[in-house]
Amino acid sequence: MTLSEADRERLADIVELQPTKNGVLQDRWDMDSGSDVHQYLESELRDYYYRDENSLIRATAEAAEIVGMAPESGEAPAVHMSENERRVFAVIAGPDERAESVVSVLHAVRDEFDADVAAADVRRALQTLKRKGIVTVEHRTVPTYKLAVARDEVNVAEPEDDQGAASEA
Repeated sequence: MTLSEADRERLADIVELQPTKNGVLQDRWDMDSGSDVHQYLESELRDYYYRDENSLIRATAEAAEIVGMAPESGEAPAVHMSENERRVFAVIAGPDERAESVVSVLHAVRDEFDADVAAADVRRALQTLKRKGIVTVEHRTVPTYKLAVARDEVNVAEPEDDQGAASEA
């Protein structure tokens, strides 16, 4: 996907302001409504942003790379993950290993965490991690997945206790 200069500037705003909300971007971009911001994000920057578990807008690692804005501390930005995403992240093949199918990752999660998760939950976690730039997909007979970066290069944000309890209820 090729970005126009205006799209690159708006992408830089997301990287700079993250985590952010539609209203903040609405003001920055002089748009009429938060709905306009959402429509723009989905139509023009879909591959470069995601919403965390609090529905805040965050840039993908690829977005930061495109606009040349690395984290100031030299540390990778904290990536917020649901419990399911954390489990998948913990067991999925590394960047130098052979990519795995959804079913393979499902079995690894069940074995490692003694958790009763559904294939749809693993698939959703893989897609979310892919959007965040953490997982890559290889298309063979079926799509297969592995980490796009080494585990130790990802700074996983600590879950907030009250948030975790609410999502498990």
